[in-house]
Amino acid sequence: MIRPFTDADLEAVLGVWHRASLVAHSFLPDEFFDRERQEIADLWLPAAETTVATTDDDHVAGFVSMLGNEVGAIFVDPDRQREGVGRALLDAVSASRPCLVLDVFEANAIGRRFYEAYGFEVVDRHLNDEIGHWELRLRFER
Repeated sequence: MIRPFTDADLEAVLGVWHRASLVAHSFLPDEFFDRERQEIADLWLPAAETTVATTDDDHVAGFVSMLGNEVGAIFVDPDRQREGVGRALLDAVSASRPCLVLDVFEANAIGRRFYEAYGFEVVDRHLNDEIGHWELRLRFER
């Protein structure tokens, strides 16, 4: 089921983010994950429109956080990947928007394959000065 995020989902969403990040962002240092987890909880989730995908027994399988047309985050629990959860989340948020844009680390092969299969196209490449890794700017138009 796809539904809006509630405060009761916070720990589950952070758990999905952490498990999926360790797989997709294995090239990032551990300190990044500790700092980012706190920022997600304190800054990003309150500012974003977040949608969750749940299992039949209401466990969070994935989530997407939007800031206008910007996909601030989309993560699917590694145990639920390749089941259509990510596609369902993007379908849900793209239905009410003319386009979607996002940044993905160039080294994140998992994410890049997913976005390419969905139909995103690279529109820019830039260095993330804070992290020191290259990112690709992607765009999807319905």
